[in-house]
Amino acid sequence: MAETDIVASLPAALAARVQSARIVKGRALVVLDAAGLDAAGRTRIEAELTEALSEREDVDEVQVIQTAERTARRLIAVGSGKGGVGKSTLAANLAIALQRSGHKVGLVDADIYGPSQPMILDTRDAKPEAKDNKLIPVESRFGVPVLSMGHLVKQGQAIAWRGPMAGNALSQLIDAHWGETEILIVDLPPGTGDVQLTMLQKFKPAGAVLVSTPQDLALIDAVRAGHLFDQAGVPVIGLVENMAGYVCPHCGELSDPFGAGGVEAAAAKLDLPFLGRIPLALEIREGGDAGAPPAASDGVHAKPFSAIAERLSAWLAANG
Repeated sequence: MAETDIVASLPAALAARVQSARIVKGRALVVLDAAGLDAAGRTRIEAELTEALSEREDVDEVQVIQTAERTARRLIAVGSGKGGVGKSTLAANLAIALQRSGHKVGLVDADIYGPSQPMILDTRDAKPEAKDNKLIPVESRFGVPVLSMGHLVKQGQAIAWRGPMAGNALSQLIDAHWGETEILIVDLPPGTGDVQLTMLQKFKPAGAVLVSTPQDLALIDAVRAGHLFDQAGVPVIGLVENMAGYVCPHCGELSDPFGAGGVEAAAAKLDLPFLGRIPLALEIREGGDAGAPPAASDGVHAKPFSAIAERLSAWLAANG
């Protein structure tokens, strides 16, 4: 049967994506354009096409080959020199803010030993599926797909792995079915250990965002993390100051329990861009604990993350 007749027998939505089709000895061979479809969409359209062709009397078997232009995906590492500075909070809210501004964004929780993103993005009960020996990211209700070790182990279970095992786990999270994702935010563990080295050597991010609180101790470690990226040839996009100022909910007075301006001063000293500051606010902490990141709203606490996302977006546009 002629290819045009095969295509004409299909529903219009399916026919529009068929690049070629032929039937040979009862086997229907179809090449399908899957551009723009996520993993679920590709699975759905293949099932619909298989069902439609299987109804034909001259078809005993259906073989579908899907093609799509490879997405140019860029990794952005979010790192810090030490823990407890709000790196995971920044990574999640930055991913959401970028998604809300029109980017196709995914999030990898690379903190193998202390994953936080399942809680922040409200995906603790989700378990990723696999296809072709690769993980399929979990969809969050914020439009940002995510993968984390927290999705693969029981809640509260300790992960006692040596460096190579942690590096292999990171590879599985990054080398997954990310579909049309253009920007992959990687929430790194604190420090400069095996996980960071695996990512730099195997995946080499387009750039890195460093987050620190204003006090000297955190800044020293943040600078150390910056040197690691420099040595690997990964540009540091800029620095973010977190926990920068606390407004008393009773009297409205502004105080700086962790100091003020230290990260901006360090950025100037290192000749790096200062991307912005995020206040020490109860609402930001509560939003992360409750699976309701403030960047997903239009409230006052979404604005700092949106501003940082705009600067990151501009950097990506200028360094494309």
